[in-house]
Amino acid sequence: MSKLPPLDPARAALRNHILQYSLKVGSFTLKSGRTSNWFLDSKQTACRSDGILLVSEVALAMMPLDVDAIGGLTMGADPVAFGIAAVAATRGRVLRSFSVRKDAKDHGVTGRIAGALKPGDRVAIVEDTVTRGTSLFEAVEVVRAFGATPVFITVIVDRGGTCEAMAREAGINYQPMLRAPDLGYEFGT
Repeated sequence: MSKLPPLDPARAALRNHILQYSLKVGSFTLKSGRTSNWFLDSKQTACRSDGILLVSEVALAMMPLDVDAIGGLTMGADPVAFGIAAVAATRGRVLRSFSVRKDAKDHGVTGRIAGALKPGDRVAIVEDTVTRGTSLFEAVEVVRAFGATPVFITVIVDRGGTCEAMAREAGINYQPMLRAPDLGYEFGT
């Protein structure tokens, strides 16, 4: 691992939490099928009370004030979206949260959206860790089909480095909380 770059205090605290609880070093086969010498289980940060407070601090500082709702593809987005919405409420900021199901539900509340998303909402799409952006942009398409507008994307860690260009092409502001180089690794390794 190379020398870590300087970060603002909130992102540095989040990085320290990630390094302590979420980073695993060894030999891993990623979802893409590639092998890597490091793996992130960012839920180990997002699902700890001290970790989600750090995630929320960083995310809320970046997120546009006109965002109405926050969510993404279940399971990776759920603790991130729900935690940020809860912390936002303690600061007087109302954010409704939602999940994008992997498959449409055909009974009860139908479709792929579960939660408090409304047509016309301006939306923040979130995820815990992203490499290729597949989950993020699947959520973007489902939210658009629902009648809401994704205007912001953030992830706890961007390990792949390709999502920024994808978001720019989709016309969506993309700001990851941390990038692979912030953790001492090259993108895509």
